[in-house]
Amino acid sequence: MTTIGCEGMFYAFSKEHEPVQKVSSGSTVTIETYDCFQNQITSNETVVSAIDWNKINPATGPVFIENAQPGDILSVKIEQIELADEGVMVVGPDLGVMGHRLEKMEAKMIPIENDNAIFNEKLHIPLNPMIGVIGVAPSGEPVSNGTPGPHGGNMDTKLITEGATLYFPVFTEGALFGLGDLHAAMGDGEVGVSGIEIPGKVTVKLEVIKGHSLNNPLLINAEGIATIVSAETLDEAAKTAVEEMIDLLHPYTDLTLSHLTMLMSAVGQTQISQIVDPLLTARFFVPKSVLEAYNIELFA
Repeated sequence: MTTIGCEGMFYAFSKEHEPVQKVSSGSTVTIETYDCFQNQITSNETVVSAIDWNKINPATGPVFIENAQPGDILSVKIEQIELADEGVMVVGPDLGVMGHRLEKMEAKMIPIENDNAIFNEKLHIPLNPMIGVIGVAPSGEPVSNGTPGPHGGNMDTKLITEGATLYFPVFTEGALFGLGDLHAAMGDGEVGVSGIEIPGKVTVKLEVIKGHSLNNPLLINAEGIATIVSAETLDEAAKTAVEEMIDLLHPYTDLTLSHLTMLMSAVGQTQISQIVDPLLTARFFVPKSVLEAYNIELFA
């Protein structure tokens, strides 16, 4: 197994980056990460406004996957997420949904104990270890790690956790995969602009899929399947996610477009991933029972 330390990092997904590691399709890789503040916040007394804001959302990588070419799909199976023993949250003016009502930057260190985040003496939050920033190089100009898009990036989607498999469209040779911005727990929306940000390491299996293509990231887990779309508005993101799901599933069924639309309206779930990044992210989730009823095995 290959291990990649977080000293190999980048702040924007770009096809111009030199890879820190080359691996073959099917390889398992363990990737170490800083938290989204590059571990600059070390106590509740840290002056958050004084940290280097150019060192935000570092991702480790990129990893070059041999034989990955534009038009392919990169499958990323998340096998394990290991967290440090302390996380941090931050709020402040002009950040997140409540930023217009907050007068100062404030940080809160949050210990991790017994599979819980210790918010305070009264409230211990069950962990939901997940990955905020994950993706591949885009086809055009570099995209800041803080911005999501068809390449992935800062999707801040709580379903991106152990056991899930993500599928990314490949835009450049080698895909140039990277990840960072781990959270010990995060709610849908990430309304305060941070989850419980935390360093850690992630073990993933990387595999190139030929003969199929995607427009936007796709996620499959034990419960079902989700299309993930980022756009300038939630309306646009949600509607595109619905349409892409219908287009994805339609060839595998004997349903008319009308009947498949009815089915999606009956069982599909439009969900919010995050509403605080430069683009907003929504997902459309369909339960596994639909896949099982039609014996759907995507990309087989």
